[in-house]
Amino acid sequence: MHMVYVVEDDADIREIERIALTSAGFLVRDLESASGFWAEMKKELPDLVLLDIMLEDEDGLSVLRKMKKDPHLRDIPVIFVTAKTTEFDKVRGLDLGADDYLVKPFGIMELISRVKAVLRRSGRDKGAKIMKIGRLSIDEEKHQVLVDQKPVVLTYKEYELLKYLAVNQNMVISRDKLMADIWEMNFEAESRTLDVHIMTLRKKLGELGSYIRTVKNVGYVLEDGSR
Repeated sequence: MHMVYVVEDDADIREIERIALTSAGFLVRDLESASGFWAEMKKELPDLVLLDIMLEDEDGLSVLRKMKKDPHLRDIPVIFVTAKTTEFDKVRGLDLGADDYLVKPFGIMELISRVKAVLRRSGRDKGAKIMKIGRLSIDEEKHQVLVDQKPVVLTYKEYELLKYLAVNQNMVISRDKLMADIWEMNFEAESRTLDVHIMTLRKKLGELGSYIRTVKNVGYVLEDGSR
């Protein structure tokens, strides 16, 4: 499994990144400061670093400069995660050697996609990732869903919806968020689209359809049935 270091001083954002990456099958070490990051780097090197630029004790640009000067660290891919949005900030980070750049706020699916893409480009991809939630498995490389090891045929949007909920396992996702991230549209514009897809998804999953729980007046959550 890939080890990802999340270096972020905002506790809420750090927790979101940790949960998302862990649910997607990554090992995660979350750190709130540059000093904590350097201390962990002496113990174990990660496969990738998610690095906030605006850290309190040392900014991310300085951290990256030091990594690129160290022959043992220079090849570790780095994705900047920051609220800075100007083209100058983006170009400056990339010129220093960052592999990618995420601007807050960002979608969870975008985060996972960017991390996987950078790992592939860096040659650190260690093979297909399979998410397992109870008796449900999602093979991301094959774009396949299995229930008790038997394949389930889903449409593209059904698959994307299920994977989104799986990445955010045990987290309640609002209806607005699902519509915006999966369909890229306002929820009110197509009020029945999400409901229909949830209904058909539950039906195709059979008894595991109960893994998808409705949270009244909020949205949906995927659980493994053990709660």
